[in-house]
Amino acid sequence: MKELREGIKGSAFVTVTEANTAKTMGSGTLDVFATPALVALMERAAMESVLDAVGEGNGTVGTRMEADHVSATPMGMEVTCESELVRVEGRKLTFHIVASDACGKVGEAVHERVIIAEGRFMEKAAGKLDVAARI
Repeated sequence: MKELREGIKGSAFVTVTEANTAKTMGSGTLDVFATPALVALMERAAMESVLDAVGEGNGTVGTRMEADHVSATPMGMEVTCESELVRVEGRKLTFHIVASDACGKVGEAVHERVIIAEGRFMEKAAGKLDVAARI
């Protein structure tokens, strides 16, 4: 298990296909990489980078994303996200993330995640079903 500390880096990549275009995902009308797909890729890079450092039975959940999508990427190109853990405040983790394709930067973000105990988190989420059934 690696130590949870500032400076941990991660990466994730995906090829733009019809499945992750703005047109298919409903976030636009064009066959270019969708902003929701970019945000998901950014989250994946951050989440996977600390997976081994948060401890057995724990995970992280995204709580905040401030992202800029600055350049379109057409189908067939690959998008890569590079994340860096820049702040650890108790259970709150803050990442800086840059996304690029072969032609340069396509996005940048500040992303916050919180370390959670997975079992307890899922019990609490499932408890909402009981509350909703009584409403």
